[in-house]
Amino acid sequence: MRRSPEPAERRRDAERSKQQLLDAAVIEFGAHGFSGARVSEIAARAGVNKQLISYYFGGKEGLYRAVADSWRAAEPDLTSNARTISEVVGAYARASIEQPDMLRLLIREGVDRDTAGNDEEAQHKRFQGMLADFRRRQEAGELASRLDLAYAGLALFGVSAAPVVFPQIARALGLDPDSEEFATRYAEETAKLVALLAEPD
Repeated sequence: MRRSPEPAERRRDAERSKQQLLDAAVIEFGAHGFSGARVSEIAARAGVNKQLISYYFGGKEGLYRAVADSWRAAEPDLTSNARTISEVVGAYARASIEQPDMLRLLIREGVDRDTAGNDEEAQHKRFQGMLADFRRRQEAGELASRLDLAYAGLALFGVSAAPVVFPQIARALGLDPDSEEFATRYAEETAKLVALLAEPD
């Protein structure tokens, strides 16, 4: 007779199932957007019963927000070793290449203009925090005073996302965005480019 799982085992199973759903959701939401993604497909990709989406996350919208929350929780680790703005942007560039489905999810949000599952308040807070960091860096002389930081921030975000958004252009330029060394090299070259923004006025 099979014994009942211990509480610790049940917790591990629950955490594993949650993570499988989150991983599958990133891919499905990135490919189809919030409206186009199907919970049945997410569950099938995760290898679990689709009822668990409601049980763990309260439904599709809750799952979408959990994906965003998971990214925000992990985001500080991306730049934990970055001291300069060049290193920060380089770290984001590397993360975009190494986690393309998360970036595709964000792109779908913009292209579809679909904010149904998005926590706009949390996103606003996140990017206003980024802008405040840029202002501190500008006051410290790390960024040129002539820069409008909101525009510069948007442009830098685009720079870090470019290989995932435009892989065909990378290939046309003679680069291989699928190669093992590309993420490291692109992060390095992006950091060099961003360093130019700190040049004196």
